Amino acid sequence: MQKISKLIKIMAYKILDSCVACGTCIDECPVGAISEGSIYSINADNCVSCGTCASVCPNEAIVED
Repeated sequence: MQKISKLIKIMAYKILDSCVACGTCIDECPVGAISEGSIYSINADNCVSCGTCASVCPNEAIVED
């Protein structure tokens, strides 16, 4: 019998232009998926869609992609 596997893409989060690079999300990300910059970014391949970053962002600059 042949097995068929499906790849399921988990919804990653993204950081909007309203990011002020305060660092709160970097400290809270459990998998280190967030990179620093003038506006931070999330590596979608590493993001496990836990939502922790979005829940701690004081500017609500992190949303589901």
